[in-house]
Amino acid sequence: MNDGEHQQATNTDICLWLDFYGRLLTEHTREILELRYCEDLSLSEIAENLHISRQAVNDRIRRGVQNLAGYETKLGLASRYRIEKESVSQALQAIETGQAGQAREKLLQLSRLL
Repeated sequence: MNDGEHQQATNTDICLWLDFYGRLLTEHTREILELRYCEDLSLSEIAENLHISRQAVNDRIRRGVQNLAGYETKLGLASRYRIEKESVSQALQAIETGQAGQAREKLLQLSRLL
């Protein structure tokens, strides 16, 4: 992912990446990213709470998101999770609407992913 693609990552994407790859970051970087993207604090609020400069917060965020995006590019765990979750949802919907054949197909697709 290039910088333009990092900027397109949503808060939800980054929070999900943190769930999967957060332990690969330093504790300090993980904390800053969680405050920014999961708790929705501003750079100023994070800087004040952690007693560091806004520039330091911004630098940690930029590097942390780059690292998370790199892990996702290489490992793809969050993308795979989303695909599996969507397949389960579609299978359940097919069952609820009485489309057993479609539900079976979705479950077979899911079993191949696992």
